[in-house]
Amino acid sequence: MPSGLLAASRCAALSFAAVLAGCGGSSSTPATRVPGGAIRLASPAFVHGATIPARYTCDGADASPPLAWSQPPAGTAAFALTIEDLDAPGREFVHWAIVGLPANLTTLGEGARPAGAVEGRNDFGKLGYNGPCPPRGSRPHRYRIVLYALRAPLTLRSGFRVAEVGSALAKDTRAVGELIGTYSRQ
Repeated sequence: MPSGLLAASRCAALSFAAVLAGCGGSSSTPATRVPGGAIRLASPAFVHGATIPARYTCDGADASPPLAWSQPPAGTAAFALTIEDLDAPGREFVHWAIVGLPANLTTLGEGARPAGAVEGRNDFGKLGYNGPCPPRGSRPHRYRIVLYALRAPLTLRSGFRVAEVGSALAKDTRAVGELIGTYSRQ
């Protein structure tokens, strides 16, 4: 089983009998439905399924993309967010994991790190965000951004590894939203 928070989210989604909702148009994003509800996750920088602008990659400023989401279900205490490359050789590759996002947030600005949030170590071996950076000449890679609405905050130390939070996600996820973008380097 691939390591990473996304693998855990799939287990959580399966355990909640999650169903992916279809896109309603080019500006809509799918939302995974769990018993507590669904979250619509979007970015003003790109639409679901489209190319992520170079600004948010290793070829640009390498800033985390701006995100916005719908109100979470009642009882949401905090959010967690991950970004993973679904097409990395061998396994999903973590680009960002952040927990402790306040429950009252509905946006995350470009490059933002809210006070009190805790960032994990990505698969580049660094703390925080490092954007898409697939090998030159490879086909476009898919990058999955997942927002988890949690019924309890995850208490982790800076530099945590995403594999450390799988069981907490399976237990505490109330709703999930996702956004997929693509990127390739010539």
